[in-house]
Amino acid sequence: MHMKPALPPVCVVDDDSDVREAIENLLRSEGYTVELFGTAQRFMARASAAPLSCVILDVELPGLSGLDLQRELNKAGLYVPIIFLTGRGSIPMSVRAMKAGAVEFLTKPFEADDLLHAIQQAIAGVHSGELAMSPDDKSEVVGQGGSLRNILHQVRMVAQTDSTVLILGETGTGKEVIAKELHRQSRRSAAPLIRVNCASVPRELYESEFFGHVKGAFTGAFKDRIGRFEAANGGTLFLDEVGEVPLELQSKLLRVLQEKNYERVGDDKSRKTDVRIVAATNRDLKAEVAAGRFREDLYYRLNVFPVQISPLRERVEDIPLLASHFIDLVTRESGCPRPRLTPAGLAILQMYHWPGNIRELRNVIERATILAQGGALDFTGLETRTSPALPMPVGLGAQATASTAPASTEEAAFLTEPELLRRERDNLLIVLEKTGWKIKGADGAAELLGVKATTLLSRIKKMGLQRNSTTATTTEVG
Repeated sequence: MHMKPALPPVCVVDDDSDVREAIENLLRSEGYTVELFGTAQRFMARASAAPLSCVILDVELPGLSGLDLQRELNKAGLYVPIIFLTGRGSIPMSVRAMKAGAVEFLTKPFEADDLLHAIQQAIAGVHSGELAMSPDDKSEVVGQGGSLRNILHQVRMVAQTDSTVLILGETGTGKEVIAKELHRQSRRSAAPLIRVNCASVPRELYESEFFGHVKGAFTGAFKDRIGRFEAANGGTLFLDEVGEVPLELQSKLLRVLQEKNYERVGDDKSRKTDVRIVAATNRDLKAEVAAGRFREDLYYRLNVFPVQISPLRERVEDIPLLASHFIDLVTRESGCPRPRLTPAGLAILQMYHWPGNIRELRNVIERATILAQGGALDFTGLETRTSPALPMPVGLGAQATASTAPASTEEAAFLTEPELLRRERDNLLIVLEKTGWKIKGADGAAELLGVKATTLLSRIKKMGLQRNSTTATTTEVG
């Protein structure tokens, strides 16, 4: 079987053959594919032939200089992340390069770790302009996939209104981060964003927590206390885990949402509230309504503008950026030396099912960073952890297509190493045997894997998988 590279190649353009050879040996030892060029003209002859991960570019080249090459690429509209190398760099020169979009500017002799880190940043797209962040970089949102871009488009549309927003998604998908981004982009951003975890509020203190109380209202009320609605006045009140509000208390929440006023516990004075409500839940509120555990009128009051966040297993294109972000965060917080994320390590991260979503990814990165002590991150064994669903075979998921060729560089990364391909076959066979090779319908392999039946059939055919027995019917596998 023809194997495609895990990532597009890294190009090295340097007229010094010793430098080219040293970089090539370093990068190949880390699992990268490398192409070498002695002049900018030779590089330009292949630049449009195939995509590149990044270019390591010497500033002083015979004929066309590195800075000139950068300008030519920009003029042609060909974006390639560039890491500059120079034997005698200057501040003005480096400033010009960085302003023109260079990822890094390193002076020879450079440290191997510095170069590897710059390549990681380039591949992750941190400096590519594709990072889903606001221009002032105050956003906490990290990612570049189509799913996340769609969410941010919805956030931008609703942010300037006062409409109630209901954020839906599994635990750990980043619902609070989206709530913060919505508040940040809203016209209420100068006022407070107050979060309340509805699941953690004791029933007997519910009214006091949300509406406040006056001194002497109940035993232990030694002084007046404002509630969350009052604290958030003029801003945003984020009702996290709103699906956990007890049924008998939901009417009190509904009343304040409808009437925009409330009373502190022990006080008969009515107070107006001016807050924007953003709620979040990992529960299926429609199902909760049908089961009689959630008020239908409260559901419709909250579900004015729903925003659905996909689980991380359906957003594998965001994993490189998230991983790089968490590596930076962990090394800054822990003081550990910055580790390396190799292509093989990235492939394992993108293969894993992530039942705990982004929160679990952060924890995995933190542990691996501490153990790496500045070396390569090791995720061996991650794919064998117990998860709510069966292991997701490599290349399958919400982003998969029926094509026999990998649909993206992320999927291609899974198909480059014989060990990963073998693991995919084993995982897929586990699912097929579990379902008796039933592909379509309820409890079929396609449903368990969360993919279309045509996608799964295409994958089975490409991998040459066959059932040992002859009991499978046309209905089962067709």
